Amino acid sequence: MELSGLPAISAPLPWQGEAWSRWHQQLEQGRLPHALLLAGSPGIGKARLALALARLLLCHRPSAGHNCGECSACELSRSGAHGDFRWLQPEGESRVIKIDQIRQGVDFANWTAGFGQRKVLVIAPADSMNTNAANALLKSLEEPAANTHLVLVCHRLHGVPATIRSRCQLLKLPLPPAEAALQWLDSVTGDRQVSADLLQLAEGRPLAAEALYRESAADGALALRAALDALVAGRAAVPELLPLLGELSAAELLAMLAAYTEAHIRGMDAGALAREGRDAFALLDALRQQQAAVAGGSNPNRQLLCESLLLRLREGLGMAPGRC
Repeated sequence: MELSGLPAISAPLPWQGEAWSRWHQQLEQGRLPHALLLAGSPGIGKARLALALARLLLCHRPSAGHNCGECSACELSRSGAHGDFRWLQPEGESRVIKIDQIRQGVDFANWTAGFGQRKVLVIAPADSMNTNAANALLKSLEEPAANTHLVLVCHRLHGVPATIRSRCQLLKLPLPPAEAALQWLDSVTGDRQVSADLLQLAEGRPLAAEALYRESAADGALALRAALDALVAGRAAVPELLPLLGELSAAELLAMLAAYTEAHIRGMDAGALAREGRDAFALLDALRQQQAAVAGGSNPNRQLLCESLLLRLREGLGMAPGRC
């Protein structure tokens, strides 16, 4: 996430009101946990929610339930220069948060706040920490520093070690209601039909839909979705799909196929689930395991990975031997 040039006020997204109200009440009562873990699908706004909370915690004069946007703390956090705020994410071309980054974050957590009464450390996505990095974070969770809040954001809850999960207050964020997501997307696209098409393409994830719109990538994504449908239905072969995958990285490919598989499972009726659900869930588990391996630093041959994953998709969701 880009942390410079932010708007004056960082507010939660429209569908995050329940979580926001709960946190605000806890904060007013002095009961906000020192460590929070936000979990949910990519593209639903978890990082934005974490940012809104971080800026609220740092603000000197909160107003209307948000950061005020005018105090010195808000000016500093807006420009990315607040000394009591750290945001850890994979750096450069890396797909993982490394131990040195976490050690620096732990050191930061142990400092005395220099600009206000609190410090905030955000780790996003926390499921991209390698094993050593996760172990290095444990001490800060077990022995929290005074007036320091840790906010962990993750796409795959099972990708965060149980030792970390158990020391955080967990908030599972579901897909937003379709109408709320569409109204928000309308402010981006200006066209309800475009919003609806994008949201369907993004499997109900509004920020993923926004990215497709801003990157003018919807046509390509629609073509790929149609090709995957054809593969599953037995109307297309694996080699026909390979050119459509373009330059997707292994992580992007796995995320796309996992989202496609999840959508396929959601669309199954009771009869289809009874006949084919076991294979579909096995495929989803395999994709998630491969995601965890890639997030942990595995670097598979891209061509072989593409071919093997598409074959598994066809076998797990469609024209497996003996299925008709």
